[in-house]
Amino acid sequence: MSRRVLICSLLIVFFITSLVSAQSLQEMTVLEKTAASEKIIYGTEQTGSLIERTIKIERDIFGDETRDALTAKLDRIYLYLTDNSMSSPSLQAKLNAVEWTLTHNVTNQPSKAKIEAIEMTLFGKSSIGTFDNRVEKFTKIAYPNGQFNVANTTIYKDTLIKIKLTSELDSRKTRKGDIVTYQAVEDVYSAGLLVIPKGMQGTGTVTKVQQARNFGRDAVLEVSFDDITAFDNSIVQTEMGDKAKEETKSLAKAAGASVAGMALLGPIGVVGGAFVHGSDITIPAGTEMYIQVKSDTAVYGLQVK
Repeated sequence: MSRRVLICSLLIVFFITSLVSAQSLQEMTVLEKTAASEKIIYGTEQTGSLIERTIKIERDIFGDETRDALTAKLDRIYLYLTDNSMSSPSLQAKLNAVEWTLTHNVTNQPSKAKIEAIEMTLFGKSSIGTFDNRVEKFTKIAYPNGQFNVANTTIYKDTLIKIKLTSELDSRKTRKGDIVTYQAVEDVYSAGLLVIPKGMQGTGTVTKVQQARNFGRDAVLEVSFDDITAFDNSIVQTEMGDKAKEETKSLAKAAGASVAGMALLGPIGVVGGAFVHGSDITIPAGTEMYIQVKSDTAVYGLQVK
């Protein structure tokens, strides 16, 4: 590929990414942007009027309040938290990069809690000051001149992701519609870039539950493994397809489970036979299995090699 073609390709990707970001901002209401920003920073929505909530976020992040209109304030905040480019990663990406560099694991915490946890690891105590200054300070410690490299890449369809459940599944207690949570237990790379760090959380949904019944009819438990969060905090759609099922069978066999008695429960279901007791289904938290990427997904990855 010539240098000119490469540059043109990168510019097209940048243009499309910018267009999608702008479109997403326009589609979100003021309330939605406020709530989304608060959940990213604090973990939950805050109370008070919109202007009070927005001023609090501005002061916590930047230290001062702008005189912009409320919509402009929120655009600036939300882009700072979520928007990625090769020259300017989002706050979430910065925190994920530093956390992974320090521990090789990324936790599912709001940004404020992550900042405090990173400071405890580095300094033994939490600091004071704006989030922006505090992040800049420990990023310079973690990386030479505070610089780390991110780049566009693609997580390709059918890429395998090894996960572990963080919530128990039990046909006697679980109900249809319950949320199932899980974490990546191994780093996932694409083109040499870290795209899904160990610890990133995913969510699924219980789609069918049928308790064990008379006449030897076993319980049924089906789960859709819907998505997982990437390094740049974008959402990657996932499923338990045929490739993931085969890898999970191999994993169960290596752990000493009986594959002969293993039941693949539903077309998008979980592998439960290794953990069946009698006619009920119990899959404890910590159980490892595989899922796979549903379709090609463009993301920003962290250069670590």
